[in-house]
Amino acid sequence: MVRPSDSPPLRLTPLLRHRLVIVTGKGGTGKTAVAASLAMAGAARGLRVVLAEVGHEEQAPGLIAPGSPGVGYGGREIRPRLRALRVDPFAALAEYIGLQLGGMRLAKAVVDNAGFRQLMAAAPGWRELITLGKLWHLEQRHDGERPDVDLIVVDAPATGHGLTFLDVPRLVASAVRSGPLGRNAREVERLLSDPERTLLLPVALAEELPVRETCELVARLQSDLDIPVDRVVVNAVEPRPIAPDLETLPRRLTDLSTSARTAIRPETIATCIRHRTGRHTLQQHHLEGLAAETGLPLVTLPHRRGGIAGPDDLNALVEPLLAEPATVPS
Repeated sequence: MVRPSDSPPLRLTPLLRHRLVIVTGKGGTGKTAVAASLAMAGAARGLRVVLAEVGHEEQAPGLIAPGSPGVGYGGREIRPRLRALRVDPFAALAEYIGLQLGGMRLAKAVVDNAGFRQLMAAAPGWRELITLGKLWHLEQRHDGERPDVDLIVVDAPATGHGLTFLDVPRLVASAVRSGPLGRNAREVERLLSDPERTLLLPVALAEELPVRETCELVARLQSDLDIPVDRVVVNAVEPRPIAPDLETLPRRLTDLSTSARTAIRPETIATCIRHRTGRHTLQQHHLEGLAAETGLPLVTLPHRRGGIAGPDDLNALVEPLLAEPATVPS
């Protein structure tokens, strides 16, 4: 889906200027690392940051502060100005009921009831709505005239579930016209569609399936969900191989005389060069296709050969993550 020629130009804003950044992407693209890096970047620049995970497991706190205990629903500060928490839907539901009833004791008794939990397990959409409601509540809280939190970074569900996750408030708001449920759904929908407060940040790899899924996500966001998205993050991009006369180097290595051969066979070096060059060329092809199909500029993050194991690896992603997106990748 190429942006129409008469579409208004994209208004790129720095990532850290938003109140709510929702990070999503196909499983395995590194969205948790991107969310953790962004949260660390905000805290390092003096913002009060909440990093919220909505999955079944806590992953980001272990990357930022390896060996630290879990953070749970209540959350805790894992770095100065950086608080991490995991949004458990039942805990969020108990908090919501408690706010409506004016007390947590009865709310907790209701939510902890086995029959009630069994009933809720069969009810579609409530987990997504109550989770987003919790994020809205965090965004709304104020300490006097100043918000409690400057930036909320959400490690959202993977792309497939992510669309359902983001679409639920719109569906509920259109179906429930009155009462606190409908009112709260509309508040959440307004937050998600406000480009001054919210940005959705898709994370992809320069590979066929992640690119295809990201293109479908962006198309759906722009056509149906009205959720702001102004760039795509592409993770684990190989650098351009640097060598003089790169195209002829494999042949020249292979042609070396026997006396010039070292412990590493020139044929092996030539094969490695061809592999690196071919991989870079293929990734560039996917990057160009992603940029053309979505009509969005790209942020490319370097491939980390040892993976992402701790805060040093996350810090290495911060500078490229915050860089100005490029319309044409290089």
